[in-house]
Amino acid sequence: MRTVTLRSMGCKLNFADTDRLAHEFEQRSYVVVEDVSDADVTVINSCSVTAEADRKCRQLVRRCLEANPSTFLIVTGCYAQLQPGAIAGIGGVDLVLGTRDKFRVFDVVDSFRKRERTQVEVSCISDAKSFNSAASTSRTRTFLKIQDGCDYSCSFCTIPLARGRSRSDDADRVLERVQRHAQAGIREIVLSGVNIGLYESGRATSLLDLLRRLDKVEFPLRYRISSIEPNLLTDAIIDFVAESRLFAPHFHVPLQSGDDYVLGKMRRRYTTALYRSRVDRIVARCPDACIGADVMVGFPDEDDTRFQNTFRFLSDLPLSYLHVFSYSPRPDTPVQDRLESGAIRRPAQATRSRRSAILRGLSESKRKTFYKSQLDKTATVLWESPERDDVCEMTGRSGYTANYVRVTTTDPGCRRGTTSRVRLTRLEESKGQLTVQGTVI
Repeated sequence: MRTVTLRSMGCKLNFADTDRLAHEFEQRSYVVVEDVSDADVTVINSCSVTAEADRKCRQLVRRCLEANPSTFLIVTGCYAQLQPGAIAGIGGVDLVLGTRDKFRVFDVVDSFRKRERTQVEVSCISDAKSFNSAASTSRTRTFLKIQDGCDYSCSFCTIPLARGRSRSDDADRVLERVQRHAQAGIREIVLSGVNIGLYESGRATSLLDLLRRLDKVEFPLRYRISSIEPNLLTDAIIDFVAESRLFAPHFHVPLQSGDDYVLGKMRRRYTTALYRSRVDRIVARCPDACIGADVMVGFPDEDDTRFQNTFRFLSDLPLSYLHVFSYSPRPDTPVQDRLESGAIRRPAQATRSRRSAILRGLSESKRKTFYKSQLDKTATVLWESPERDDVCEMTGRSGYTANYVRVTTTDPGCRRGTTSRVRLTRLEESKGQLTVQGTVI
């Protein structure tokens, strides 16, 4: 019996790709195991969105080799694409696969036996034109990859260098995969991509065209759009979600900065005025919608005044939560070139930490305000945890409404993977986690 273990780092697309890799191994009679010490083959699907992600990948490689020096170790993903030499330089790594080469593992390896020298297979990402379908699935939710790559050139980002230009799955194939997941009992599908607003399947099928086709599927499920750039979130898409049968009123719209000067230096394709107009449109058409945003602190052109502009801008917007992260220097980006030349400087670590804490506090406040606005309303909850029903009596059940309110209940009839109509009764906070208590009706 041959065994493989797989580790995924970073975004949901990586988790989807890792699940497909697991399936590729299973088709060749490999048994997927959890413990690396039991694995003949170990696959690490890496992330490189920050320097910390790079560090964690190197750390994970070493931990795996310490646990099992004889495992055939493969590293793939974005870090492998961008810095193959750094990975190949770690003793014990057997194969480095670039992003384009991720699913060619059985083409480039004829025997999973330890090697004296690392084999490196990293193709030029600019030549990537084909789309590799993938999905990451739990018992209740699937992250379905419909788009990959990015045509944008944000000054801080290496994703286009790691994943290539935008390319999309065929619309008919997306529909077939959705139906297959629904038939298997999945109740929520999250449409995922690097820059999903660029989705295009031939000249006739835009993202909105795809959404309209998916909305006609006759299965008991709901969809979420994972994240969409504000300049690509059109009135037509917002209006469609507002009137949809199956699409959840949940929008995640990256902001990065609430200061127009910083947005310009980031090479973002919108202004704060456009962003505000998108939020206003969502609220007008979907009053109960959950609206999330990504926000970066510590960008080199962000001084105290520009940070305060961001804070005030976010404070004024009816957002439901924030994903806050700190700028991380990335090789081969315009910002990194300016940093190395001394033309600009990063804010000090203490300043970055303070700004992050301020925005995380603002996020907690906004989430609480949003949750309070939903009290005394009824909603359909998809129950997701705990993993085993036999521990429910101790921990209760939890799940999410369509507009992404986390709900808990002790009702024994709420089984994982099922839905219930629930009245949202009161806020609860435990160990820093905010939830809403629900009563099944």
